[in-house]
Amino acid sequence: MGDVINLNQFRKGRAKAAKTQEADANRRKFGRTKAEKAVEESEDARRKALLDGAKLEE
Repeated sequence: MGDVINLNQFRKGRAKAAKTQEADANRRKFGRTKAEKAVEESEDARRKALLDGAKLEE
């Protein structure tokens, strides 16, 4: 026979894992310094300019 599990504990564990995952995502999104944000923004602008420069005109 299979093991007996408590469904309440299972649901709480699943909810806790989801909250932990969301917290990690928020830390990555909002937990950056102003310098890190500026570097990322300049890299995005450079990447976009490079892509637009290589675009073929129709």
